[in-house]
Order: sequence, then structure tokens, then C-alpha cells
Amino acid sequence: MERSINIFTTDGISIEYSVIGNGEPIFVMHGGHSNCNEEFGYKALVENGFSVITPSRGGYRGTSKEVGKSLSIACEYYSKLINHLNFERVHILAISVGGPSGIYFASKYPDLVCTLTLQSAVTKKWLLPKDKEYKAAKFLFNPSFEKFTWSLISYMNNIFPDFIFKQMFSSFSNLKYQEAKDKINISDVEVIRKMNNRQRSGFGFFIDLAHVNELKVEDLREVTCPTLIMHSKHDGSVPLEHPNYALENIPSSELCLLDSWGHLIWLGKSSHETDEKFIKFIKSNRIS
Repeated sequence: MERSINIFTTDGISIEYSVIGNGEPIFVMHGGHSNCNEEFGYKALVENGFSVITPSRGGYRGTSKEVGKSLSIACEYYSKLINHLNFERVHILAISVGGPSGIYFASKYPDLVCTLTLQSAVTKKWLLPKDKEYKAAKFLFNPSFEKFTWSLISYMNNIFPDFIFKQMFSSFSNLKYQEAKDKINISDVEVIRKMNNRQRSGFGFFIDLAHVNELKVEDLREVTCPTLIMHSKHDGSVPLEHPNYALENIPSSELCLLDSWGHLIWLGKSSHETDEKFIKFIKSNRIS
């Protein structure tokens, strides 16, 4: 896939973004530790005639950390980017901890949003300070340390891809590795290796942890566009209470529970189902 990477600057603030494909625009709020080089699920979208626009969210890669001062400020800058690109409306795709950004944007900028899709998304409080996972993340992904963390992960992953895949598996799935073997594609090991080579946290992941706590139930209830909630039954990163909470509070929403092996619903033997259901949803809600 041919990807162009650009910088949009306004008010002295920079937003890095990528564009792939041509057609109706899908605006992606990527997950944690990711950036405008994200690629999960993109191939199927481009092949089905959509363009995929992915800004590096606040604090990630080439985007100013000031973009992420709050959900409100972040979404204001995303709206400026959409206007800069001359899109009247977009489909919003919010992934993992990009969920709060997608939900907030859809609730506050309804005239710009045709549909909202939440994939493995955080929709409420997550990783609280008392949690051991939170404490580990605050250390490992501290902006002054995260470069070393990801360098070590990618170095080890490049040398021992199968070993690292198995070691990381429990962070993505609530299944034991042996229980999930029939759901895993042999190619998943290589996909994870490539993912770990492109990931960085910058200031972005700390910003994400703050944004999660800013999201209010009223924000979900104010979303008026058609909304598809996609989540694995075996997600070990974002519990099922998150998609259920979204379904309960977003008025025009539907829930699609997938039998993928975990959080990364674009991987595994059921990945085609993820692509097909998402594409069917956005094709049935075309931008008029």
C-alpha cells in the first residue's frame, strides 16, 4: 500500500498524518503506542474503495504533545485537520485506547461524522493508578525511558519472534496459548514482530491514560451517528465491560462480538470476519 505522510500545522501546533487509498474517508484514532504508520485492517479497506487517514494522536511521533492537553483540545485539532483536507464528513474508526478520542469526537462534532466504529476500544475508566498494570506502564513507557523499552522489545522480537509472541500473548488474550492455538494464524507471529518494530510511546501513552479519565457517560449518550462496536470475546487487554458499556449508552449502536484470539481482532483465522463486518457496516451507511 502506498502511504503518504504529511504535517498539518496550525497555531504553531503540528499534526502528523498519513493517507492511504482513494474514496470515502475513514479517519482513524489509532491505539496506544501506535502512530500514523498503523496498518491493521487497512489493506481490506483500501481494496474496497476507501481512503484511510490516520493522524498520529497527541504526543505520538510527529504530533505535538500540546494537541493532547485534553480530549476537547485534541478533537478540536482533529476537526481542523478534517477541514484542511476538505472532507465534509468522515467515518470515524477508534481503536483500543483511541476509543475515548473517537467517542468524544463523534459526540461533539456530529456534522463531521457519518459513522463511528469502535474496535477493541476503551470506553470508560481503564488502568487505574492502583492497578499493577498501570504502575508498570508508568515506568516502562515513561517518555524518558520508552525508547529503551521499545528498542529492547523489538531487538528481542527480531531474534526470537516465536518466543516473544508467546510471552506477549497473555497481555492480549484471556485464553491460554494452548487453548487459542486453533485460532492463531502462522502469519500472526510475523505481524506482531512488525508491530513491535514500529511502535513507540512518546508522550502519547501518558496522554491516553489521562484522556480515559476525561470521558463521561454523557459523551457516549450524545453520539447520534450509527455506531458499530467490535470486540473479541477473548480480549485480555480491554475487558468486555467496555463494549457492553458502549452498547448500553450509545443510542444507535450495535455490538459485534468476535471469536478472535484476543485484543488484536485483525489477526488470527477469524480476521476476515472483522474486515467483512466493518466494511459491510460502512458500505450500508455511505457518506451522502
